[in-house]
Amino acid sequence: MERSNKAKTQENPETARPLSRTPLYDLAVELKGRMVPFAGWEMPVQFTGITSEHQAVRTKAGMFDISHMGKFAFQGPDLIEVFQSLVPSDLSRLQPGQAQYTVLLNSHGGILDDIIFYYQGTDAATGEQRGMAIVNAATKSRDKAWIASHLETTGVNFQDLSKDKALIAVQGPEALTHLQQFVKENLKEIKYFGHIEGTILDKPAFIARTGYTGEDGFEVMVDPPVAVELWQGLLDAGVAPCGLGARDTLRLEAAMALYGQDIDNNTTPLEAGLSWLVHLDSTGDFIGRQAIEAQKASGISRRLVGLEMQGRGIARHDYPLLSEGKVVGKVTSGTMSPTLGKAIALAYVPANLAKVSQELDVEIRGKTYPVTVVKRPFYKSKAK
Repeated sequence: MERSNKAKTQENPETARPLSRTPLYDLAVELKGRMVPFAGWEMPVQFTGITSEHQAVRTKAGMFDISHMGKFAFQGPDLIEVFQSLVPSDLSRLQPGQAQYTVLLNSHGGILDDIIFYYQGTDAATGEQRGMAIVNAATKSRDKAWIASHLETTGVNFQDLSKDKALIAVQGPEALTHLQQFVKENLKEIKYFGHIEGTILDKPAFIARTGYTGEDGFEVMVDPPVAVELWQGLLDAGVAPCGLGARDTLRLEAAMALYGQDIDNNTTPLEAGLSWLVHLDSTGDFIGRQAIEAQKASGISRRLVGLEMQGRGIARHDYPLLSEGKVVGKVTSGTMSPTLGKAIALAYVPANLAKVSQELDVEIRGKTYPVTVVKRPFYKSKAK
């Protein structure tokens, strides 16, 4: 059957702008995926159901179309040194084939986006360093302009591959076994947060052992026709197709931040519990450094915490949090955890109320329900 992989569009009633479609859109429709607008794209929110897809990833394997995400390639004689000025994490630690989860900051220390930077090493032909960055779909255009503006006079070449490549995430305890059928290289040799330039279905592929589910797994970047063939092959092998809904419940159980909800340009890494990304002792100057140093010296006034509902109710995004009857914060993300069977949430609260076991209340439709601050992550895979 011939499938059209050309970008199709439909009107987005929220923005009156056409929605983009990934190379895997037609396959999602064939599988009766429920399509919704997301960050300017028409994406499947679920196929068989959020809970069943969630459980497939936790117990076996699931796959996600993440082709909507931004894919940037870099090459230059001093790439690591140049890119180091854009992030607070020490990139000099990276060896070829390693990656770093990090953040782009504004001058006030606020998070412009969270990204993964992949260091590919030195090109044998040119002697220049090569790297990749995967950024969020909703911030892709802004990130592109921001990064490009800081690379203009550096000699680093910046290429946007977002429209040329497809991305598939294969996640779960059986992800390696299923994906290995289509990969020439031995996936067991790729360490967590490692990556290779390999071969999938006899075609070039970028393969990374990263993900957004809290499980072991891989994210692969290939040409669109290869993505279509790989998706169908994985489907035939029994890998469950999964949508945005399960991706959200999975990442929340693993306490992974969602940009635009849990972190944004008004939150700093220190407030968001991402201080482990800030390497002040080993990095040079970077955008936002002075603000981060000042905040570290004075202490943070609020902190992102994990919450567990006591009894009924689900704390959803933007629900108020109260202490002794006064509003002290708000929920950023919340759901019923399919794995734990409990309602969980992330929220910003004053630093003095952020200790584990702290009792608070959440307001849900005019009524208050007790919640407790708990240790993050809510769930941790035994395989990682």
